[in-house]
Amino acid sequence: MAGSSRTDDSPFGRWWRNVDRTTLICTFILIGFGYILMLAASPAVAVRIGASRNMFIFKQVLFLGIAGVIVVGISMLSRKAVLRLSMIGGVLMLGATALTLVHGIEIKGARRWIALPMMSLQPSEFLKPCFAVVTGWLLTQRRVSRYFPGMLIAFALYGLIVLLLKSQPDIGMLTVITAVFLVQLFVDGLNLILVALGFGGMIAAGIAAFFIFPHVRSRVERFMHPGVGDHYQIDTALRAFGNGGLLGRGPGEGRVKDLLPDAHADFVFAVAGEEYGMVVCMLIICVFGVIVVRTLLRLIREDDPFVVIATSGLVTGFGLQAFVNMASSLHLIPTKGMTLPFISYGGSSAMSVALAIGMVLALTRQQQGRPLAGNGFVTTLRQWRSA
Repeated sequence: MAGSSRTDDSPFGRWWRNVDRTTLICTFILIGFGYILMLAASPAVAVRIGASRNMFIFKQVLFLGIAGVIVVGISMLSRKAVLRLSMIGGVLMLGATALTLVHGIEIKGARRWIALPMMSLQPSEFLKPCFAVVTGWLLTQRRVSRYFPGMLIAFALYGLIVLLLKSQPDIGMLTVITAVFLVQLFVDGLNLILVALGFGGMIAAGIAAFFIFPHVRSRVERFMHPGVGDHYQIDTALRAFGNGGLLGRGPGEGRVKDLLPDAHADFVFAVAGEEYGMVVCMLIICVFGVIVVRTLLRLIREDDPFVVIATSGLVTGFGLQAFVNMASSLHLIPTKGMTLPFISYGGSSAMSVALAIGMVLALTRQQQGRPLAGNGFVTTLRQWRSA
């Protein structure tokens, strides 16, 4: 296969030769875990709500199948095509996010979804990768032309997204997008003091959210004071990890899926811990880590500042989402309704993460006739900081 790919000049052959196959394989490993854990977690949840045992399984098989096609399809695009797709998708998803405030489905006091056949669409999930790529372009263009207000436009776009997400409200997504933006500003060469002030502002906003939004205050108080409030979900999840031990109780032998309403979504990691044990949980963590670290290592050798800034944002959003879900399940941080990429149930989550990973693979793909440079990004970053 490897030998023939070097002589195959077809579009697929060139794609296979230049794409980051390690990240691609790890992505499909996560999709495989998604299939396995949906078989384990979802039937009990479906029965509990009076639906067919296989309802969530059939839907997620479709969602993950589409996600796999999206990953491969997007990864074949050129860098310019990724930018065009992000601009068009960003405008559409920005409008759809605004539409949720008027015609959105209200779930647990938040309007984040639009009803579609077979699924509910959460536009902000798709807005996140589009924002990272468009912001990467805006910050790069201001380096090309001193008269182009790239930084100003990027901040204006971020401010509009903050306003929309606060109105839904979706503090978790707002936190992730803020972290993505701050990382991109740092990579762009923004003064460390200003970046630190940005993170300080993020902490201040978190404190403000504690006093403004009752559900945020409730989650933080339950985390800080274990004896106060309802701890049923997190206590049950922690017992599941304890019951699983090193190798787990075995497929289908777990009990947490019978007890937790969100066992197939927010707490799917607890299902993995109980049925497959700490070894499989560590393997899942390692696969996520490989994708993030592998991408960052490729960026070290990248010369194109647009690729560096955009991909840094994409991989930050991906890694942070995985961390928040797993850390919440382990009670390392306050609980937050955030899906585990490719593994938790959800069409919007699976397809939006597939879009992000597809963009990462497309942007980091070696360009025909232009191999990745030895230490391009390091040199470029030093030049920016000295400018």
